[in-house]
Amino acid sequence: MSDFRQDFIRFALDKQVLRFGEFVTKAGRASPYFFNAGLFYDGDSVLQLSRFYAQSISASGIGFDMIFGPAYKGIILAAAASMALAEQGRNVPFAYNRKEAKDHGEGGTLVGAPLKGKVLIIDDVISAGTSVRESVQLIRAAGAEPAGVAIALDRMERGTGELSAVQEVARDYNLPVVAIANLNDLLGFLAGSPELAANLEAVSAYRAQYGVQG
Repeated sequence: MSDFRQDFIRFALDKQVLRFGEFVTKAGRASPYFFNAGLFYDGDSVLQLSRFYAQSISASGIGFDMIFGPAYKGIILAAAASMALAEQGRNVPFAYNRKEAKDHGEGGTLVGAPLKGKVLIIDDVISAGTSVRESVQLIRAAGAEPAGVAIALDRMERGTGELSAVQEVARDYNLPVVAIANLNDLLGFLAGSPELAANLEAVSAYRAQYGVQG
């Protein structure tokens, strides 16, 4: 497990974005852990998060010309990730969409740089894949090409079938999906953290019941 993945999990724990206990997922599953990227809500945490995204995106090798953030969570992520990439010496434009079309001024649903070239979609997680589907449609309608999807955490668990939501997106749209960290990384982190080792058995059992290979 590379250092930035370890560092990201520790960071998420420190910010209480990643927690252990008894939680119920949207799918109705009893989960021993919970990840809520919406709790990255101050300047320092978003700054650090953006740098993790930039590291993950750069390490992925995905080729892209610009970033797109689907409303609403993706808006701040697209802006922040583009700034972190600029810190690394790569200045790329970004755009995002509104949920409702604007009927005055410049109008439309898209804000920011014109969608063109290869476009990397950035979001917090992939649950049902709805925001990715809508983003792909917007990007293609503008004559641009989706290049991939970047997310914070891949839970690596089955959706409605045998594949995970991430795997379904990769299959349905033929797009690479890169996560800052995934469930394998979390298990590795727990195995190397004596103070958190008590959670390892529960998370491992959850993966055995609902997990996918990847």
